Amino acid sequence: MTEDDSASPHEDDREVRSWVENYYGEVLQSSADLKTSACCAVAPPPWLQGLLARVHPEVQERFYGCGFPLPEGLEGRTVLDLGCGTGRDVFLLAQLVGPKGRVHGVDMTPAQLEVGRRHVAWHAAEAGLSEPNVEFHHGYIEDLTSLGLAPGSIDACVSNCVVNLSPRKDLVLAQAYEMLAPGGEFYLSDVVVDRRLDESAMRDPELVGECLGGALYRHDMEDLARATGFLDPRVVEVQPIAIESAGVREKIGAARFFSVTYRLFKLPALEPRCEDYGEVAVYKGGIPHHEALFRLDDHHAFERGRPERVCGNTADMLTKTRLGAWFEVYGDRETHYGRFECAGTMASEIHGDTAASDSCC
Repeated sequence: MTEDDSASPHEDDREVRSWVENYYGEVLQSSADLKTSACCAVAPPPWLQGLLARVHPEVQERFYGCGFPLPEGLEGRTVLDLGCGTGRDVFLLAQLVGPKGRVHGVDMTPAQLEVGRRHVAWHAAEAGLSEPNVEFHHGYIEDLTSLGLAPGSIDACVSNCVVNLSPRKDLVLAQAYEMLAPGGEFYLSDVVVDRRLDESAMRDPELVGECLGGALYRHDMEDLARATGFLDPRVVEVQPIAIESAGVREKIGAARFFSVTYRLFKLPALEPRCEDYGEVAVYKGGIPHHEALFRLDDHHAFERGRPERVCGNTADMLTKTRLGAWFEVYGDRETHYGRFECAGTMASEIHGDTAASDSCC
């Protein structure tokens, strides 16, 4: 790895990092100080309410995320939260992985980490754990290997409105890919924009701090994921972001911003398009909090027991990852029937999902 390719910050990178650290460590004292809904754009799903009630109020007040990137089926797994801040998602994930799992959070802002560390024992007691199952690390999400965690040792990475804050998004995705075990998942919520921003917006400290200046054009974000090795990025949810400040609106012009939640699987055999092999998937049920209905993405929902036709990529996501414990896929790759025209599963249509993604499937 050359010096230009390394995670060592260049001068421009240091400047962006200093803006972000100051904004989240000093300027913002709670989510009420935000000037847009970029860092609080999505309401929690009903099943999360009980888990959120067991997160300390100070942690919640000083947490700035744009979604709830909490993947399903995590019991006993090892999870890494990139840009964990005060640790709201870390403590939610700690409840999901249970006593046999482990959650690591990494952040570059000491003031944020101090809040999370101060409440580790409180959360363990609240969750009924005999000892904490979380660990906070001070570091950079562009250099995860420096944390002392073994590459390939993480079952799932999550990130909540943080990738946009990084001056080296290519390194963030590459490091997440390296840390994941085969079949692992990078499940992230982040801000994207409907066009490429001009240099003045990208170099504005306020816009960067509000998660707008560093937002990627949505198609560039998905192309970067594919180039990194996450070959079939799937969109789970899209929500528009409200710009509440007249000053911020003036700076961004007509650009429209969205909070998007993605599933990125580390499955090197995925194909560049959805291909039809005549395969059928059946959800056996049983994923905690999703016993009767599981949503893989914005147009693949699965009811317990209902057979659904799926493309080869979807079949791999349901069988060659931790999700395989809850799915059966019938068929093989002996015969190829051509391109899979993916309009969504029957369960997705019944339950009102819409295909909003330009991803492979």
